[in-house]
Amino acid sequence: MSEFDKKAEENIPAEIRMISGCKDEQTSADVGNVTSFGLPDPAGRAGGACTSAILKVLYADKKRPDKDLSFKDVLLKMRDVLDDKRFEQIPQLTSSRNLDVDTKFDITPDDFNGTKRAVLIGINYVGQNGELAGCQNDALNMKEYLKDVHDFKDENIQLLLDDGTNTNPTKRNILKAYAKIAEESDAGDVVYLHYAGHGGHKSDKGGDEKDGRDETLIPVDFQKWGVGEILDDDIYQKLV
Repeated sequence: MSEFDKKAEENIPAEIRMISGCKDEQTSADVGNVTSFGLPDPAGRAGGACTSAILKVLYADKKRPDKDLSFKDVLLKMRDVLDDKRFEQIPQLTSSRNLDVDTKFDITPDDFNGTKRAVLIGINYVGQNGELAGCQNDALNMKEYLKDVHDFKDENIQLLLDDGTNTNPTKRNILKAYAKIAEESDAGDVVYLHYAGHGGHKSDKGGDEKDGRDETLIPVDFQKWGVGEILDDDIYQKLV
């Protein structure tokens, strides 16, 4: 095991793979009508470009792809879908371990025998400046995909939406959901996290960011006094 792998395993015990919607300097776009992506669209017409693209690749016509895809295949196909729709954003892959990008893409490993859990967050910022249209739909579309293709169970899916019905995606509730799924999960379990909403940057005060900026999630109540954004450091503490 390399020195890098040893340090990675010490600091991040779990094997984590993350697909983000764009480069740090880019913005992931909203899509007014996801039917242009040819999706089954069970949850509404609007959606996020990244979520719409990955579902186009992995869940077109509500079916798995006919053949196995690698991580590289998925990313390149997502880029093709986005480029075809004239979106400039470039999805990114990050892993807590060295990863061969030709490895088979799957949310659930072939040798899996644990419990599958998910936290799905969709924030449209209803009635606020910067209101979005597709984030709630993204979370609902991903929920259907996880249940249909990967056999996730309703009782193991936490859904946070600012729709007045589901758990409100406040800062407190988001961090609570992350802490809960980390506490409940054991080695061998699968955890899927999906966030659709605004993100941002703040000046790094801990000195651990090479670019001097922390990445953030923006909860629905971020404008309330004393609330603010969720730092990547906060997420690390709750999940890792």
